[in-house]
Amino acid sequence: MNYDEFNAFCGSFSATTYVVQWGGSHVWKVGGKVFAVGGWAKDKTPAFTFKTSELNFAFLRESDGYRPAPYLASRGMLWIQQYTNKQEQDEALRYYLSESYRLVSLGLTKKKQKELGLNQD
Repeated sequence: MNYDEFNAFCGSFSATTYVVQWGGSHVWKVGGKVFAVGGWAKDKTPAFTFKTSELNFAFLRESDGYRPAPYLASRGMLWIQQYTNKQEQDEALRYYLSESYRLVSLGLTKKKQKELGLNQD
């Protein structure tokens, strides 16, 4: 996945906003809360950072091509960075980005969720 594909995918979720910040990173938010970051790779190749569940964090931190997200995970947050960019990982990345969006949107206040039309099932 490249940054254009990443941005198109993250932009397909409802009530999202996009900003370039933190040294040129592509930052996606829902309800003002970050759910995905494209950037931060040391060698200038695409890297993607997302929030995970405890189970996915434990699994991914031991998987090739993934690591606890710089800065975020060192502060106890369950964020992972995919730092390899292989086409066969794109489907998994889409799943993890979707899950990150879901987790972050569920963390918004009920009032904010209703205001944004999220999680109303």
